[in-house]
Amino acid sequence: MWSESDMQYLRRAVELAEEAVEAGDEPFGSVLVAADGRILAEDRNRIHATGDNTRHPEFELARWAAEHLTPEERATATVYTSGEHCPMCAAAHGWVGLGRIVYASSCQQLGRWLEELGVPAAPVSALPIRDVVPGLKVEGPVPELIDQIHQLHRRHHASDQ
Repeated sequence: MWSESDMQYLRRAVELAEEAVEAGDEPFGSVLVAADGRILAEDRNRIHATGDNTRHPEFELARWAAEHLTPEERATATVYTSGEHCPMCAAAHGWVGLGRIVYASSCQQLGRWLEELGVPAAPVSALPIRDVVPGLKVEGPVPELIDQIHQLHRRHHASDQ
């Protein structure tokens, strides 16, 4: 279902998620890719370092795209991400007019994992991207990467205790 280039970008998103864990943040990483396959920007969670709970990589990439890309370039770009966007990031993606999203793990999977780990619920409900931005092309989860993402969440939350 996913091309080799899709998998390459997803693996990079997972590497960024691992960098986030190493920096004390939750394991989320994202890559913004142009229609021609060029990586335009990438980021990882930066909540721990800043104390700002809006410093999600998907939100940062939406902001970057709004400042640096034309509406046409945004519409044909793809965001590859380690985890499905939260409602805040999905809304930013939709408002900026970015194109396709490919995520490695879903918000439903994350919810189950966090519950298993005894992590308190977030202050914002988890919603699938399609519930926030209807009509957007969204693909995921990617079974080949699920275990790796799950392990990163376990590792991050084990360090919290």
